[in-house]
Amino acid sequence: MSTMSSISNLRGRWLLLMVIFSVISLFSFGQGNLTVTGIVTSASDQEVLPGVSVKVKGNQTGTSTNAEGKFTIRVSDLNQTLVFSFIGFKTTEVNLQGRSLITVRLEDEAKSLNEVVIVGYGTTRKKDLTGSVAVVDARDFQKGNMTSPEQLIAGKVPGVAITSNSGQPGAGSTIRIRGGSSLNASNDPLIVIDGVPVENSSVSGASNPLSFINPNDIESFTVLKDASASAIYGARASNGVIIITTKKGSSDRFKVTFNTLNSVANVYKYVDVLSGDQIREIVNASNKDPLKARLGTENTDWQKEIYHAAFGTDNNLSFSGGLKELPYRVSLGYQNQNGVLKTDNLQKTSLALVLNPTFFDKHLSVNVNLKGSAQRARFANTAAIGSAVSFDPTQPIRTSSPRFGGYFEHLNGTELYNLQGRNPVGLLEQREDIGNPIRSIGNVQLDYKFHFLRDLRLNVNAGYDAAKGKGTVYVADSAAAEYLTKGLNNRYQQNRTNTVFETYLNYVKDIKTIKSRIDATAGYSYNDFKTKVFFFPGYNAAGEKLENSDPAFPYDIPRYRLISLFGRANYNYNDKYLLTATVRRDGSSRFGEHNKYGVFPSVAAAWTISNEPFLKNVSSVSSLKLRLGYGVTGQQDGIENFGYLASYSLSQNTTSYQFGDAFYQMYRPSGYIAGIKWEETATSNIALDYGFLNNRISGSIEYYYKKTKDLLARAPQAAGTNFSAEATQNIGNMENRGIEFNISAQPIRTNTLTWDASFNITYNKNKITNLTLVPNDPNYSGAPTGGITSGAGGQTSQLNPVGGTRNTFYLFRQLYDASGNPVDGVFEDINGDGVISLDDRYLSESAVPDYFLGYTNNITYKKWSTGFVLRANLGNYLYNNNYSATGTFNQITGSAVVYNASVNYLATGFRGSDFQVLSDYYLQNASFLKMDNFNISYNAGKVFRQNANLQVSGVIQNVFTITKYKGIDPEVNGGVDNNLYPRPRTFSIGLNLTY
Repeated sequence: MSTMSSISNLRGRWLLLMVIFSVISLFSFGQGNLTVTGIVTSASDQEVLPGVSVKVKGNQTGTSTNAEGKFTIRVSDLNQTLVFSFIGFKTTEVNLQGRSLITVRLEDEAKSLNEVVIVGYGTTRKKDLTGSVAVVDARDFQKGNMTSPEQLIAGKVPGVAITSNSGQPGAGSTIRIRGGSSLNASNDPLIVIDGVPVENSSVSGASNPLSFINPNDIESFTVLKDASASAIYGARASNGVIIITTKKGSSDRFKVTFNTLNSVANVYKYVDVLSGDQIREIVNASNKDPLKARLGTENTDWQKEIYHAAFGTDNNLSFSGGLKELPYRVSLGYQNQNGVLKTDNLQKTSLALVLNPTFFDKHLSVNVNLKGSAQRARFANTAAIGSAVSFDPTQPIRTSSPRFGGYFEHLNGTELYNLQGRNPVGLLEQREDIGNPIRSIGNVQLDYKFHFLRDLRLNVNAGYDAAKGKGTVYVADSAAAEYLTKGLNNRYQQNRTNTVFETYLNYVKDIKTIKSRIDATAGYSYNDFKTKVFFFPGYNAAGEKLENSDPAFPYDIPRYRLISLFGRANYNYNDKYLLTATVRRDGSSRFGEHNKYGVFPSVAAAWTISNEPFLKNVSSVSSLKLRLGYGVTGQQDGIENFGYLASYSLSQNTTSYQFGDAFYQMYRPSGYIAGIKWEETATSNIALDYGFLNNRISGSIEYYYKKTKDLLARAPQAAGTNFSAEATQNIGNMENRGIEFNISAQPIRTNTLTWDASFNITYNKNKITNLTLVPNDPNYSGAPTGGITSGAGGQTSQLNPVGGTRNTFYLFRQLYDASGNPVDGVFEDINGDGVISLDDRYLSESAVPDYFLGYTNNITYKKWSTGFVLRANLGNYLYNNNYSATGTFNQITGSAVVYNASVNYLATGFRGSDFQVLSDYYLQNASFLKMDNFNISYNAGKVFRQNANLQVSGVIQNVFTITKYKGIDPEVNGGVDNNLYPRPRTFSIGLNLTY
């Protein structure tokens, strides 16, 4: 290929570039007198590599390998040097040394990159790591239709549990690293994107703040799990750190990539409910004569009426290369994904620009990263999910009456029943909830290597994270759901601008005389988080203002700052003994003057056993390292701003006071805790990293112990001691301990067949050791949680118990008859007082799994490759709220209208006693094994006159689930299964075209 300078004015016209490059390639074939042929393969698996750039060093002659990895090039003599380059592999130079036939093996760049691992504020050599750090690059990502980036590494990293919150397009995930460290404060990890720490709070009009990041732009994830690795981030690192690195350009060749993935998703499992015929039989056999008269003649399956086949397309175009000394990458993405719930849709357009020039003989490196995304989302009314489960199946979808838009609704004579269920199809089609959020994340990072002291670098990073979310909710005036207000036409808006400025000095020196290496970093960080939330009056569909809907204030501007100093020192002696020390001092505006600052230190050591003389000559042992670490990190996310200050808030219009003929809003004091301070988590870690048979088998085993003190938790206040019944304060302690094990292997590696497999398992045990200001208070059993959101009147199903695991179920023990059938409303008298009361509940299983497992399998045979990912959770339980809320006779006949019921009613015959919803009968084993995806791809080789490479792929997501749980999905955050938006099974076909 010719140089890029001759075509620099044709940046965006890639089709014309293809023609020009082809002509230049043909011209280059004519240069020289001698012919050299050869084949290029991957060093790791001996697979042939099509599309590799082959150049004669020092002139313009060049070509590329064909679909079989072969090339032919003309040279002037057989002592010249050929340069081989290909994205994802190390650039390699080969001197011909008189040969006209050569075989070249390119080393996988991923392996070379793993030698330099991205950590907080810089990089370090992999062999110098002392903390728990995991790297997942693009080659190991989950395959398929991804609307949010964290889904790419689900099941890939031991100690990291990623659970999608629902099947809605763009829905986020709950990410827990080593079990989380808090109760009421945030348990989310800190996420850093190309050097910009981003806030994980929601953006109005978007279902998930991370959905703005295009998964196709991501190069790798680096997960910092223990405190010795993450303490450099101090106050925001108690729950671990995920560093996302996006793709960059390369100056050695121009590359155009286009990929498209088109998919169809379907609901494959529904909540089991009764049919119209079964409901008629039950009602007609009862003494409910008014309800008998209300029965219809239909057999409507409401769930099948609200769900449909959802089509989606995800298209991405990227250009990368270099203009002289300016490597660049530009990418454009467009995704349009329908949800399986009718009217649900997400459209997302993303644009990214990356520039990586160097100046002053590569002493100054500049990294410019700009990412922007705009979404248009229509959010389906998820209330239709619960309504479809319980709405009367004997009724039609529509009637001949024009009232309520023609949708059937239950009427009391001519009037609409108040506080009764609504037609699920009407709930969907008569509501438009449109969000139009935009978000941009960017930074400029300068890295200068001093001319007078090449071992010293100065790094300056200035970045931002800006978002604007706005939208409208419109409900037609004919809709039964908003009948009393004659519809809705409401606005919402939120603006957010977070800025970061960081600078640090880094000094790296190899002192060969004493066999030592020193790597020291010291820096400063400033983070400003500013949000502006607008409040608007409510309006009906005709634009008329609703009574008492004026907000107390037009907007609110919650804001806080973090200012930090940090330092880290790494010492390596003889590549065998390693020591790392880190300290960070954080100051947060969320705390008062005496508690504003927190100091978070860590220390870690490692022994590279494989470099000891007694293992040097053991060829089967490639690497063996023992690591020890201890550190403290902080927490202040998820709490109120300025909760330490006495303040007053303005009342709503509905709580105004009347003086004469006028009404006045009044100010009222808010509760506060003057001495609130940092939550702190101390983590100990011991690990053994191993590699055998030239690292064809590698992995690690780790043990960790995390203890959190001064938990930021909402707790009740004694009457008369504060201005609120509850307040966030430092109260209690909690611990997590666990073991992680992972192993990767390549059992088969030949010229045509490669088999790669990896497995990881995590055991985590959580324990709350105190939840009161007075330690070991015998009168306090724990904090209620796990709300039952349907049919239970605000009851909770769980406790965060002192001495136990969080989210432990707290229910009655169901009693059974001689045939093994549960007896309605009959429970064990646990305390033996002869009366069944709430005091007879007992602590049983937990919603938190004991074990997390992941298995990835990939097989490549010639031009074909296939793989799958399995995940499992073991030891977790779910409360089946669909059974408890709808599985009773009272559910069907206990209201003014007929409701549907769970088929579980046929098994129990429960009438529906007061305490029945708190029975452990509804507690079910939710351990599961899932195949997240199965994929197969074919490399079709060169197309378009050998100028581009085509790959075709097919992916099935959510392939199967093996579980004893009787609901539609055993993977539910929090442990209470109540009308989950179903995760669909998705079939996708993809094309990847690379020039």
